[in-house]
Amino acid sequence: MAAKKEPAAEGGGGKKKMLMMVVAGVLVAAGAGAGVAFFMGSKATPPHASEEVPAEAHEAPALPQQGERTYIALEPPFVVNLADPGGDRYLQVEVQVSTRIKGMEETLKKHMPVIRNRLLLLFSQQTAEGLRTREAKEALQKKALEEIREVLTEATGVPGVDDLYFTSFVTQ
Repeated sequence: MAAKKEPAAEGGGGKKKMLMMVVAGVLVAAGAGAGVAFFMGSKATPPHASEEVPAEAHEAPALPQQGERTYIALEPPFVVNLADPGGDRYLQVEVQVSTRIKGMEETLKKHMPVIRNRLLLLFSQQTAEGLRTREAKEALQKKALEEIREVLTEATGVPGVDDLYFTSFVTQ
């Protein structure tokens, strides 16, 4: 008879294992459902049209840390042949930029080959006659600033510089 009890015990143990697996599966599913409900419930609901949205929600992403204004010379001076007929005229200009962004000097140095290239191309398109007036020099200054900002924005996502200054400007 002992032989008959062992198979019955095995059969009963198999049912218990099956029942335990079903109970464990139900518990796992219930736990997963509770976890999903917790995370979904903890998320903030979007405001309705009649509700006021905090000002921080509309602000752009934080800009790099702002500090004191720093002036950075773009060295060496730029020397280009002007686009005058005959090609015997040249421009020598020293350029400085200002920024309030900490660490921008290193960023400028890193991207200086591209910046210098863009400025050299811009300066070499000018004519001596076209650079005689203050307004013409200010227009060139504005274009040069735009070139630098474009390079920095493409490289870093931030225009980086506030102003551009000609600290020496010689045409001959």
